[in-house]
Amino acid sequence: MNQSMVGSFVETVDEAVKRLDLDRVSRDYWDQNEFLFIPQFLPRSVVEEHLVPQAQGVKSLLNRNYIPGHKKGGSVSYYTVMEKAPRFLDLYRSEAFIDFLSRLVRAKLSLCPENDPHSCALYYYTEPGDHIGFHYDTSYYKGARYTILMGLVDKSTQCKLVCELFKDDPVKQPKHLELITQPGDLVIFNGDKLWHAVTPLGEGEERIALTMEYVTNPDMGTFKRLYSNLKDSVAYFGLRTVFKQALTGSNRQRS
Repeated sequence: MNQSMVGSFVETVDEAVKRLDLDRVSRDYWDQNEFLFIPQFLPRSVVEEHLVPQAQGVKSLLNRNYIPGHKKGGSVSYYTVMEKAPRFLDLYRSEAFIDFLSRLVRAKLSLCPENDPHSCALYYYTEPGDHIGFHYDTSYYKGARYTILMGLVDKSTQCKLVCELFKDDPVKQPKHLELITQPGDLVIFNGDKLWHAVTPLGEGEERIALTMEYVTNPDMGTFKRLYSNLKDSVAYFGLRTVFKQALTGSNRQRS
């Protein structure tokens, strides 16, 4: 892709941030227990021109996983995104985007470490029954971790993002939401606060979503890093992919 197209996409991201009413979205975010849904943050035409082709281009590289009673689907890690679909990094690493998120959550956010396969990853629901059960995006970092989800492809009437707001609040009544994430729609939440799931995909349907993770402290204890890697190996990206960085580092030291 030529530099003019790269520049135009980065400019579109910057313009999308400028269009936001920060006071209003901040109010919504905090009123909903650190959850926010922004329809059409990026225009559908921009997503389908710049992002969807790259997501479709790495579909053959996805790692499919199945945990009975909890999840079934496919994932492409940050490592593959870096090598084969770098356009997503123009959004993930956008200074304007990170500044907006930091102001929204009232904390200085950083990119995840380079050895976190979830940093900027793609999630595919391509076979009937693909889904993920209710869970929190629990942070194993020493600080908070925030999840930003963007819809890329949504050719489905059954596969929805289901959220239970205030699940962790003993005072407030839980609020149930069911969202279809169209191309360009954005969801922002504190991973430790939102109880959420994705309902099963129907026959002949397809859903692809981008997930980006940001942290307030990129440090993680050794035990928690090992636990996180093992969980990601089984539930998302496969053993070979998750431990790729460690294996690469060991090979470099021997050579």
